[in-house]
Amino acid sequence: MMMRSLAMAIGLAIWLLLGFHVSPALARTAPGLDVGANSKPGLLGVLAGEGSQAASDGDAGESAGHGVLEGPGAQRATEAMMATSDWTLEQLQGWRRALRSMDGGSGQLPADLLPPSSPGAWQPVALPDVREREATQDLSTPRRYQMRWYRIRYAPPHGRWPTSVALYMPRLVAQAAAVLVKTDNGWRPVFDNQSGAREQWVRPLWVVLPAALTELRDEREIEVVIAVPVMQGLYYAVSSVWLGAREDLEPRHDRRWVLQIGVPQATSLTLVTLGLFALVLWLKRREDPAYLLFALASVAWLVRNLHYHLDLPRTRDALDWFWWITHASMSWVMLLTFLFALRFARQRFDRFERTVTAFVLVASIVSLPLWGRGMDTLVLMHICNAVVGLAGTGFVATIAWRQGSRELRLIAAALVIGIGLAIHDLGLLAGWWWPEHIYLMPFATLVVLASFLYAVQYRYIQALRGVERANEELANRLSEQSEQLRAQHDKLREVERQQALLLERQRLMQDMHDGLGSSLLSAMVAVEQGSMPQDQVVGVLRECVDDLRLVIDSLEPVGHDLVSLLATMRYRLGKRLQLGGLKLEWDVHDLPVLEWLEPPDALHVLRLMQEALTNALKHARASRVRVVTRDLGRKVEIRVEDDGEGFDVGSVTAGRGLRGQQRRARQLGGSLRVDSSPGHGTVVTLRLPVERTEPETSLQQG
Repeated sequence: MMMRSLAMAIGLAIWLLLGFHVSPALARTAPGLDVGANSKPGLLGVLAGEGSQAASDGDAGESAGHGVLEGPGAQRATEAMMATSDWTLEQLQGWRRALRSMDGGSGQLPADLLPPSSPGAWQPVALPDVREREATQDLSTPRRYQMRWYRIRYAPPHGRWPTSVALYMPRLVAQAAAVLVKTDNGWRPVFDNQSGAREQWVRPLWVVLPAALTELRDEREIEVVIAVPVMQGLYYAVSSVWLGAREDLEPRHDRRWVLQIGVPQATSLTLVTLGLFALVLWLKRREDPAYLLFALASVAWLVRNLHYHLDLPRTRDALDWFWWITHASMSWVMLLTFLFALRFARQRFDRFERTVTAFVLVASIVSLPLWGRGMDTLVLMHICNAVVGLAGTGFVATIAWRQGSRELRLIAAALVIGIGLAIHDLGLLAGWWWPEHIYLMPFATLVVLASFLYAVQYRYIQALRGVERANEELANRLSEQSEQLRAQHDKLREVERQQALLLERQRLMQDMHDGLGSSLLSAMVAVEQGSMPQDQVVGVLRECVDDLRLVIDSLEPVGHDLVSLLATMRYRLGKRLQLGGLKLEWDVHDLPVLEWLEPPDALHVLRLMQEALTNALKHARASRVRVVTRDLGRKVEIRVEDDGEGFDVGSVTAGRGLRGQQRRARQLGGSLRVDSSPGHGTVVTLRLPVERTEPETSLQQG
């Protein structure tokens, strides 16, 4: 009783704090609780208590003494005349056989199975009529059955009978109910719910009265009896009864069906779909167990809601196991939900986790159908779930408050809402309050699911922002390092430039010392001694001038263009060749750019060409010299051809001049070839690579 009082107090406090609607039936049973006629339902009041909402809508039309609330086209009975019949199991089975035999046909029920005919047997009763479910119910003692007859009179509005009359009850928790209508020939069964008895607790009752019973009726009202068989002393719940035109009641029934069955089915399937997605994520990222816990929780919730998706088993043993699976899975949903929430705290709470896991295991084992059917502990098990859920929710909320984590606080808030709705459903299951409300845990699942999705999405966005910040920081550091490298590179380039200038000065000094300086010194000594004629002195001086011009030309920026370099040489040596009696034929075509052609390399090329032209001028006695270039793909070729006397290459030993030319060619990475024969002139061929890697060491000569 203490747990029941605590649960009722918490549930009532949550209901009142959130502004939920309290039905007049509750106001009558709770002393001091007043519900005004203008009370408005809250959001969950609309979801939970369709009957309560209708009651507030129809208070003004209540008929005194009859307990009938008139709506726009239907009447809601909040009172009925009730009689009881104590039956044995054989009588109940005979009742069921009689109903099946009359299904769709005519006939009369046995007299001992009819509603009591004595007026004194009938007493007024308020609807909903509920007997509470005890926390632990002893089922081992044999019990008799009780048939509870609820008689309601229905009069059409304005005295005009609708085309089709329907009966609608939001909830009926008992054994298979039946509906009887009084005719001139006695009570006639118009509905038998034996086929749907196992789902009767969750499916709204819907009966369309046969048209023959209402057509051309002279009476102003009909009498309807709802026969509800129960076991004496056990829980049952009979909601208020709606009677009226079918077209007026059908939308109400359909809406109740959606809220009571459709929404739980949709939430279960949605959760399983998201659970499969989370499972795929976990298979890709097994280091994060939150995704696996979410997937397992979604499966556990689907198992919890199996009664919304499947017809209940027909055998008693299978039904016991079915209910054990669905009710025990609620504990597993709670455990997995807490574990998922704690994983967002990025900490492990081993003592709490072991305690809740142990409770779930013990509760699942203790409630197994293996131990017999002597005790109904359903309410006790869910009371324990509620207590553990309250403690776990408080634990998660405390952690969320201490950590200040936005997503964890949101999950904790959703769990608080969920535990409040769970207490509401516990009271509905036990028959403590609001028997016409729907079970709200499917809607709590939507709230918790939304918090989970937001938490995952928020953490994902935070991770993306962290990556963006890290990338930005790396980019800034990379930019700083790039600036440092650029500055160092500029310093290295300056050092290299200074070193290149130094090397170039040294090269020029060496060339001028070995070439120009040596020639001038030799000429000066010869002139002083008087051993060199004037024309030879002039020739030596002319060669010195040509050599000086050659060195200067090698320093000209030609952009790695070999053709431009050769053109400069032609400009410098053309007049001298002409004065020497040589006709220069220029057959030079465009060549690829040689990226490796720097001033030292250009000087080597110019000296090789100068040597070839000088030999043709001095020694070959030629009258014509031809310069030819060719593009060979990976190499370029320069040929110097003369029509001089020629010589036998095989009989001539390479002297210092030829070896020097070959050495220069190898330094360029190319090759030098000399072809000549007596009387047929000489051809000097220089081949250079377009892209130089290492200088060539092989030399072909023939």
